[in-house]
Amino acid sequence: MLGLVRRALLGAPLPTYRMMFERVGVLGGLAVFSSDALSSVAYGPEEILLILAAAGAAGLQHNLAIAVAIAVLVLIVATSYRQTVVEYPSGGGAYVVARDNLGTVPAHAAGAALLTDYILTVSVSVAAGAAAITSAWPGLYDHRVALGVACVAFMMLVNLRGVRESAAVFAAPVYTFIFCMLALVGVGIWRVSTGQVSAQAAAAPMSALQPLTLFLILRAFASGGATLTGIEAVANGVQAFRPPSGPNAARVLGILALLLGTTVVGTSWLAHSLGTVPLEKETVVSQIGRQVFGHGAMYYLLQTATALVLVLAANTSFAGFPRLSAFMAEDGYLPRQLTNIGNRLVYSNGIVALAILASLLLIRFEGEVTRLIPLYAVGVFTAFTLSQAGMVRHWLRQRTPGWQLRAALNGFGACVTGVVLVVLAVTKFVYGAWIVCILMPLLVLMFRGVRRHYDYVASRLTLEQASQVRPLRNLNVLLVGGMHRGTLEAIQYLKALSGQGRALHVEVGGETTPRVQRLWSQWEKELPLIVLPSPYRAMAGPVVDYIKKAQQEEGYDVVTVILPEFVVNRWWESLLHNHSALWLQIRLHAMPGVAVLSMPYRL
Repeated sequence: MLGLVRRALLGAPLPTYRMMFERVGVLGGLAVFSSDALSSVAYGPEEILLILAAAGAAGLQHNLAIAVAIAVLVLIVATSYRQTVVEYPSGGGAYVVARDNLGTVPAHAAGAALLTDYILTVSVSVAAGAAAITSAWPGLYDHRVALGVACVAFMMLVNLRGVRESAAVFAAPVYTFIFCMLALVGVGIWRVSTGQVSAQAAAAPMSALQPLTLFLILRAFASGGATLTGIEAVANGVQAFRPPSGPNAARVLGILALLLGTTVVGTSWLAHSLGTVPLEKETVVSQIGRQVFGHGAMYYLLQTATALVLVLAANTSFAGFPRLSAFMAEDGYLPRQLTNIGNRLVYSNGIVALAILASLLLIRFEGEVTRLIPLYAVGVFTAFTLSQAGMVRHWLRQRTPGWQLRAALNGFGACVTGVVLVVLAVTKFVYGAWIVCILMPLLVLMFRGVRRHYDYVASRLTLEQASQVRPLRNLNVLLVGGMHRGTLEAIQYLKALSGQGRALHVEVGGETTPRVQRLWSQWEKELPLIVLPSPYRAMAGPVVDYIKKAQQEEGYDVVTVILPEFVVNRWWESLLHNHSALWLQIRLHAMPGVAVLSMPYRL
């Protein structure tokens, strides 16, 4: 039944040779990897206004200048990453660049920063999508957390179906959103320029709650910096593009920078011209759309497309997080299960892990974008800075034609993003960024702990200090819970094994001559049955003590424990049995010199 459900939800398994055909082109890549960055225009400019509004009209006057600065930053970062994807077509982004050029610790920092940012990307995108939905349909406001978790589950299922299918699902909403935002900017500028709409239609000016200071402006810039999140995902997922992978990823980055810069500056200009201010239950994009388009079909198309793309923007993380996790797991810094490729040729374990972590974050912060934003962007700007610094070192080592200009471009980008990182850390620290500043070093320590474990396992398994294989003295022990047909089959199996054999029965009922002992003499004449009393009704303790005694006093090197158990026909029938054999297996697996064999008897 589980197999049928899985096949219905995820589709038929794909053979390994299909992996090359599961890649995407430029248009598909723009839908899969750029939806996060493109969708950030729905909340980035609003977060700038939200901070500036504290200073009243004087603060709101700086909205457009900050938006232009953000657009310039987008251009710098995208141009720098275009060089990265060409030089590192295998993917991995900031982690691989830092690992190859800066060393282990910077690579760990980049990996921790990106993994943290990917989780936050899902949470913020889905929370913003829920906010867009509740702006158009206020009755759903109290259900925003459940709505967000449901959206994360949907995203997980779509991504588990494969890269090509996710691109097909996301292409329509992403390109509809691009059309709506370009239409909003174009029509809005035209209507404002011709006097068809004006600032009188906007809400009343807000009173100043605090003076306008440089720190406030920097806080607004830091909040708007969330607009850049998602750019690095293209570099992490270069392998998902069709050949030539690097140039195709670079084209996506160029298109992304152009679209993102245009919509951010255009939206901010409209908000400035129309006097738009943030409201608790309606987004800035919704207010601008209502003034530009009215309450007609175009407004609801804009809101629907915005909500969809904000939710689907989480796909950027679902595409990047599993791939980055797989890179780090291959290097031994994360659990090896993250390298497993599922039936649909995607890193299924990474996708599921991301969905769980993001859902927990949504529940913890009650789906509020404003509460999540302070945690955002610190990680991604850490990755930006380390990646570009690593590329400078790369060019200095390679010295290919034109390396001086490329190194200068990456160096300038590293300086700019480094300054922005400091601004983000300082201005957002007391508002929640301290959580990320503590979490990232903890993740680095976790990476090192995981690697130490794998190094220890490798040292214990190495053949360098191994001795020659020698014969061992083995004792076969059959655990008998009762006399039935399954027990008889287990006796037959035990007699087929080499080594001495005996049967054990743990008597928990307090009988001096239990029923199993009386029946044993009727059915089995050769194999001895040893009854172990258990006055405290424990199953595992007497068995463990007997095995230790056999090893120490009788000199057995290995004790093979055979656990007979019957297998029911239907899954729900297993709920009616106590599964004592399972708990015994767990206890015995921890004992040295003990092998455990499960002997199933099918009813």
